Amino acid sequence: MQSAKIINDPVFGFIRVPRGLLLDIVRHPAFYRLSRIKQLGGANIVYPGAQHTRLQHSLGAFHLMGKAILSLQQKGQFIFDSEAEAVQAAILLHDIGHGPFSHVLEHTLISGICHEDISLLVMEQMNEEMRGQLGLAIKIFKDEYPKRFLHQLISSQLDMDRLDYLKRDAFFTGVNEANIGSSRIIDMLDVIDDQLVVDKKGIYSIENYLVSRRLMYWQVYLHKTSVAAEHVMINALKRAKQLAREELSAKHSPSACAGLFASPALRFFLYNDIDRQTFFSQPECLQNYLTLDDNDIWSAMKVWCNHPDPILSLLSRDFINRNIFKVEMSDEPVGEDRKQEKLQELAEGYHVSIDDANYLIANIEVGKDMYSVDDDQIEIRFNDGTTRTLTEASDMLSTSLATKKVRKHYFCYQRM
Repeated sequence: MQSAKIINDPVFGFIRVPRGLLLDIVRHPAFYRLSRIKQLGGANIVYPGAQHTRLQHSLGAFHLMGKAILSLQQKGQFIFDSEAEAVQAAILLHDIGHGPFSHVLEHTLISGICHEDISLLVMEQMNEEMRGQLGLAIKIFKDEYPKRFLHQLISSQLDMDRLDYLKRDAFFTGVNEANIGSSRIIDMLDVIDDQLVVDKKGIYSIENYLVSRRLMYWQVYLHKTSVAAEHVMINALKRAKQLAREELSAKHSPSACAGLFASPALRFFLYNDIDRQTFFSQPECLQNYLTLDDNDIWSAMKVWCNHPDPILSLLSRDFINRNIFKVEMSDEPVGEDRKQEKLQELAEGYHVSIDDANYLIANIEVGKDMYSVDDDQIEIRFNDGTTRTLTEASDMLSTSLATKKVRKHYFCYQRM
């Protein structure tokens, strides 16, 4: 009998998933659903090669976690087999709560709950199915386990999640300047006083990692066209939800609503207001959520292209046909006068009300820091055994440069 499943990954080569708990996770329907959710949402609008999925990323992070555990064990860090399995299970499941197009549903069809909350909810449900086998993984995931460095491998400023997605996203987008030395960084990891540290010999790899992270955010994740495309979709979903509310108000019965095409799962979130309390108290919320993937959104928007509502059909055609909002970028927020001027222009140009024209614009503030001194800081270990924070140890990244808060304002609007 084969002792493990071998998966051929384009970034890391062969990934070995041993039989038992870890292979059971990989074969679970909730995990396989991630194969239908693209890692970078709508970034393929700018980078056509960005077709990789959340499942590929989760497997890559799992692979790096195995490398990190082995490296730490070889340096004398005592990690039980049960702990190694649990932390690998946790990294496999860290993104299982993502919805279609990554973060889109968090801002439109549900409120007050993020994908991390949903990931934990899914893990707890799977733990019941697996008769408690995920108990230790959940403790590590929630940072409730005594060995805190295990949680840092999952969630910190130098975790396996980030090491995989930066290398993987750079590979599939073709942004070669952002390629990081993940193997070198893992080889330089160690543990002192229950905290991850990096050997001084690895400081240049860490500096490159942080610079690459900043580059990827501004060149890929927050690229103006990707941001604008995402908000075309968000506004279309908001308009669909508004039409659903109006339909419910007119017919007074959810069962009587038939005006909007949608899969049953998407329909559930369009015709019901789901907040945090509702999501946690009503099991059907998670049941429907776990059947949603990118295909639900694509299918609905393809049909909505011919919907009688002019706003919904316009936004849907924009998204399907890549007629993305025009974007004005600035360091300062757009003025109210400019916003009202554009609303009036769109209202007149498309023969809609000012209220409806609001769906044809998006005023967004985006920002990302290279490094945060408020999170678990990256510690550098020197030859004498002492440690310093990265900003103290680095010749290139001073505190002011590494923590510089970069913010940009995007004023997006429908093209005339």
